[in-house]
Amino acid sequence: MSTMKRTHYCGEIKESIIGNNVRINGWIDDFRDKGGVIFFTVRDRSGIVQILVLPEEQPALAEKARELGSEYVVTITGVVHKRESPNPNIPTGYVEIVAEEIILLNKSELPIFHIHDEANVNEELRLKYRFLDLRRPSLQKNFMIRNKLYQITHKYFSDNGFIEFETPVLTKSTPEGARDYLVPSRIHKGKFYALPQSPQLYKQILMVSGFDRYMQITKCFRDEDLRADRQPEFTQIDVEMSFVEQDDILELAENFTAQVWKDIKNVQVNLPLQRMTWFDAMTKYGSDKPDLRYSMEITTITDIVKNSEFVVFKEAVNLKNGSIALVNAKNCASFSRKQIDDLTEYAKKYGAKGLAWIKINADGIQSPIAKFLSETEMQTILEHSNAETGDLLLIAAAEFERCYTILGALRIEVARITGILEKVKNDFSFNWVIDFPLLEYSEEESRWVARHHPFTSPKKEDVESLKTDPQFARAIAHDLVINGYEVAGGSIRIHQNSVQQTIFNLLGFTPEDAQIKFGFLLDALQFGAPPHGGIAFGLDRLAMLLAGTDNIRDVVAFPKTSSGLSLMDGAPTPVDSKQLSELGIALAESTKNND
Repeated sequence: MSTMKRTHYCGEIKESIIGNNVRINGWIDDFRDKGGVIFFTVRDRSGIVQILVLPEEQPALAEKARELGSEYVVTITGVVHKRESPNPNIPTGYVEIVAEEIILLNKSELPIFHIHDEANVNEELRLKYRFLDLRRPSLQKNFMIRNKLYQITHKYFSDNGFIEFETPVLTKSTPEGARDYLVPSRIHKGKFYALPQSPQLYKQILMVSGFDRYMQITKCFRDEDLRADRQPEFTQIDVEMSFVEQDDILELAENFTAQVWKDIKNVQVNLPLQRMTWFDAMTKYGSDKPDLRYSMEITTITDIVKNSEFVVFKEAVNLKNGSIALVNAKNCASFSRKQIDDLTEYAKKYGAKGLAWIKINADGIQSPIAKFLSETEMQTILEHSNAETGDLLLIAAAEFERCYTILGALRIEVARITGILEKVKNDFSFNWVIDFPLLEYSEEESRWVARHHPFTSPKKEDVESLKTDPQFARAIAHDLVINGYEVAGGSIRIHQNSVQQTIFNLLGFTPEDAQIKFGFLLDALQFGAPPHGGIAFGLDRLAMLLAGTDNIRDVVAFPKTSSGLSLMDGAPTPVDSKQLSELGIALAESTKNND
């Protein structure tokens, strides 16, 4: 037997094996020399266990132990004993290993930071030394969760008759909403591959090809601005099905979600999940991915104040799709003027020009807009918003989507300030958002653009409105929302070439443009394409929620920063002129000097 071959992982050393001779491998976590006794802990991916050395009985072993340092790599052989002073805070806290042999496998430089979860370390430093950061128990736990999610995914979809495919990583650049990452071709100079934003076109091709149930855990790439829940490269659980309707996809997806939460979190998810339309989600919660762990619903007051003397309300009413609405911040009338000013500045980030407010104090109403409202208008506002003494009403007036987006952002910010989010941090809310608008008009581009992607099918009853008023056409699209995060999204696809051409025409693609950009899909749709649809889960976001973190970098092994940098390996980096020459690429002078 190898002198290094372990019998147990550190986290497996429990009371059930007291008296057994064991061998573990790992890293020195903590060291204490009490003179008459030496304690140190050894850590591996499974946990941590205490090692005991008795200098009087084992003088040579004690000298060897005293040579150990933080993060040294060791093999320890010994007997499991019951601890005299248990530590109930760790799973192995009732036992220890009385060492009989210590093998030093490698020394370590003094670590840049302590490998402890409670260590207060700048994230940039952690990312630069990610190989040390990944030793932290909390991160290792996160990746155990992520690994389990992979295994559940493979089994669930295999059990449900899905075939796993691999689609190309070097693909054709197609307009799908975000900027592509481009890869120059050395052989075909001046031409480029694109890294896939999603396998969308390929999985539709597979449906045309007769593989009626496709699944893939795949990497996707989008060159877009980053945030805490987004990375430039991300992992999708990509799913497509033929001969299905939307209900079939939703049922499959929510059963998968329930399986994941049961197996990983031991949480029972009540099915079927709640469904709400995009319109209801926006007008009640100000978001197409509402967090339903707390209420604080938005109240629309457009009809109540449409004839008021307040000029801001008058201007909003005269806008196309203008709306006036409010969110009731319960028990927040005590907010200072500075706190309200801070909320106003926060609202401006989402397009607000200002923020009207009403405080319901014990001694009456306090509001800068009270003089513009009649007594009837004020009373009706209070009744409709269920306002009580101590409440603060925050009011937005703008174009429909902007108005509700402002209030949705304020709803979350108030929940954060008042501690509501902290109270519900261990809860889970699951819901579907459906009936999204199919299209939206881009003033910048003077054309209609797809809300989801250009292959999303319109609802049958709305097909005619595509010819008359496209803004009212709804998509057969669906997003799964957990705790305010969109964790999955999909749709029923267009499977008839004529309908797809109609959408392309609305989006401003000439037949020639459509053929150049999507010709291979249009060709496929002419050869008996079945009705089909699907969904894609953001595996990173699922892992983030399961791990109980709000930072996606905590569940991605080697993540990029918010500016797209990989601090550990230094990517992106310049390349030498020979490589560029082989690709037929020359850099502009301004680019050469921009390092």
